[in-house]
Amino acid sequence: PVFETGGATVVLEESDLPFEEDILRNPYHVKSWTRYVLHKTNNKAQKQVINLIYERALKELPGSYKLWYNYLKLRRLQIKGKVIPDPEFEDVNNAFERSLVFMHKMPRIWLEYAQFLMDQCKVTRTRHTFDRALRSLAITQHDRIWPLYLKFVRRHDLPETGMRVYRRYLKLFPENAEEFVDYLKKINRLDEAALKMAEILNTEKFTSKHGKSHHQLWMELCELMCKNPDQVKGLKVEAIIRCGLERFHNEAGSLWCALAEYQTRSGHFEKARDVYEEAVNTVMTARDFGQVALEEHKLEAQREKEHSERAESRAEREARRKRDDADRAEAKAEREARARGVMMP
Repeated sequence: PVFETGGATVVLEESDLPFEEDILRNPYHVKSWTRYVLHKTNNKAQKQVINLIYERALKELPGSYKLWYNYLKLRRLQIKGKVIPDPEFEDVNNAFERSLVFMHKMPRIWLEYAQFLMDQCKVTRTRHTFDRALRSLAITQHDRIWPLYLKFVRRHDLPETGMRVYRRYLKLFPENAEEFVDYLKKINRLDEAALKMAEILNTEKFTSKHGKSHHQLWMELCELMCKNPDQVKGLKVEAIIRCGLERFHNEAGSLWCALAEYQTRSGHFEKARDVYEEAVNTVMTARDFGQVALEEHKLEAQREKEHSERAESRAEREARRKRDDADRAEAKAEREARARGVMMP
C-alpha cells in the first residue's frame, strides 16, 4: 500500500502487514496503534511514516489522551535543535490546536502547549493560550496552570499585564498576596506594593507563607514608605507610622527614626528635626533614646556637610565668574590696542 503525507510518498513494507491487519480488525483499540508505532520506531522509519500512523490513529480515536500526548511529544522532539522561524514549528502549533478540540479538559496538554509557545517567544499568543486554558478547565484544576502563567509574566517586561494577571490570581489564592508584593517591588511599582501591604495588614485572618509576623510586615511597610516618599503617594505615611508608635512600643526608636527619614527624603529637614526633638522627649528606654540621638546627629552632620559643599560651590562659581570677567576684559583691551595700531599712520 502507498500513502501520501506531507508531499512525500510512503510505501508500507512487508513487515507492516500484520500490524495493518491488526488495526483493520481493531481500529478503535489504542494498543494496536501504539504497537504499530513502536514497530516503525524500532525499524528507524522516517518521521513522516510515524506521523502518518499517528494521524490515522487519531482520525479513528480523536478522544484518546494517550495518542495525542505521545504524538505531540514526538512532534516536539522532531524539531528539537531547529531555529524558531522554521515552518515546522507552526505545524506543531497547529497540531496542538487540533488536539485541544478534543483535549480541552486536559491541563497537561494546555501546559505543554503554553510552554512550547513560551520557548518560541510568542508573547501575545502565549497569554491568550493561558487565558483559554483557564476558561476551559474546571476551577479545581486552575492551580496547575497558574504557576507557569506567573512564571511567564515574570519573564517578560510587561508590568501592566503582569499586574492584571496577578490580581486575577489572588482572587483564587489570596493567601499568596506576598508574592504579588514582591513582584510589584521588582517592577518598581512601589505605590501599588505599599497599598497591597496595607491591605494585607488590614486582613485579620491573613497568615504569611514566609512565616512573617504581623509586626514584621508592619515594619517592612514602614521601611518601604519611608525610603521611597517620592513614589508612595497613596498612603498617609505619617499617620500610619504614628499609629505604629501606639501599637509597637518596643520599636519606638526605629519608628521615630523612620518617620524622620521620611521627612528628610521628602526634603522637609525642619520637620525631620522636629520629629527627632519630639522623639527625644517621648521615648522611654535608653536604647530608643540612643538610637534617636545617633540618627539626629547623623542628620545634623549631613546638613552641615551639604551646607559646606554648597558654600564651596558658590565660592568656586564666584571665582570662576571673576576669572571669566578678567579674561573678557583682557581680550577686549587687546582688540582695542590692535585697532589703534592699525589706524596709526
